Amino acid sequence: MSDAPKPDLPDTSSAERPQDGAAPAAPTSPVATPATEGTAAAPAAAGTPGMTAADCAQELKQRFPALFGGSPKPLKLKIQADIQERAPGVFTKAALSAFFRRFTGSTSYLIALTRARQRFDLDGQPAGELAQEHRDAAEQELARRRNITQERRAAEEEQRQQRQRLLRDFERTTLTLANFCALKGLTPEALEETLAQARVEAVEMAAARPAFAPKASAAPARPPPRPRPAP
Repeated sequence: MSDAPKPDLPDTSSAERPQDGAAPAAPTSPVATPATEGTAAAPAAAGTPGMTAADCAQELKQRFPALFGGSPKPLKLKIQADIQERAPGVFTKAALSAFFRRFTGSTSYLIALTRARQRFDLDGQPAGELAQEHRDAAEQELARRRNITQERRAAEEEQRQQRQRLLRDFERTTLTLANFCALKGLTPEALEETLAQARVEAVEMAAARPAFAPKASAAPARPPPRPRPAP
């Protein structure tokens, strides 16, 4: 397991952490969380029963638009305690934690971490310097996600090409259906499904190709020279 610091993560109690083996009693990552780190958390308010992460996001946007109303900004440390103090009884700790897991794990928030130098409070004002290790951790996570995306796209492209080769082979074969399926290691049902997908992709690829530019028309022939009058 890598010891690199992780981007911002919401603060959760020990009861809420996954119990994979012996979970530590307190966060060990050097990356500070947007909730309460280093000091005791404010007592959790009762909050609105049944509040989902989406409900929480909408409520935060309405109450604190300077921080949550636009593009993501790096959050001030201990932000959950600030929220509970400014809006007591509105948010449950579970709802805030679920919201912050999604919010601070989003690609847009990670990009914001790599570009910013300050964290921001509920009024959208600078509230502390953003540590370099937090920016580095966000950049590493973004690079990891880019690699995963590239690998997935490469695998999808390889599968698409395999389907196109299968379609070409099927259109050219002189084998019976049973023998062709045995050659390709497919059942007739799987073959038909794969060929149907390959035909759709072939149409899409043909439509995506740029049309050839029309050839320029030949220049009009010059009229023959007029005969000169005899002297």
